[in-house]
Amino acid sequence: MSTIQLETIINAPVAAVFKLSLNIDFHMQSMNQSQEKAIAGVTSGCIKKGETVTWRGKHFGLWLTHASLITEYEPYTSFVDEMIKGRFKSFHHKHIFIDQNGSTKMQDIITYKTPYGLAGEFFDKTVLYNYLTRLIKKRNAHLKYTLENGGDSAFAKA
Repeated sequence: MSTIQLETIINAPVAAVFKLSLNIDFHMQSMNQSQEKAIAGVTSGCIKKGETVTWRGKHFGLWLTHASLITEYEPYTSFVDEMIKGRFKSFHHKHIFIDQNGSTKMQDIITYKTPYGLAGEFFDKTVLYNYLTRLIKKRNAHLKYTLENGGDSAFAKA
């Protein structure tokens, strides 16, 4: 099992960071490099506890699908999305939001298992771990930039 832990400080209220983090349209915009598109479940607006979304995106030159379920949802504090169908043996992403006097400390804790035994472990250690870390950092930077520059109003519909 691998674990990725990231922390991003965003100069925006915790409620705004939480809501935009759950917005499907924003996620698609922030992941445009992999052409991710929501193709089933919640495909627009904000996702909530008990709801699913299936993503289709291009990673490593392949079109892959990944379905997630929101298994935990504590408004403005945290939520968890877990893979219910996809290429991983397991994938669990906890999002934590901490108010810091009007700013937000956002934490990502991602734990996952790769399939294919030793070959999967080798791929994870040599490529996948760094790829996923860069992908989440890029998404978080887009979230930070959008909120700190007043661009979240386009996603306020949900």
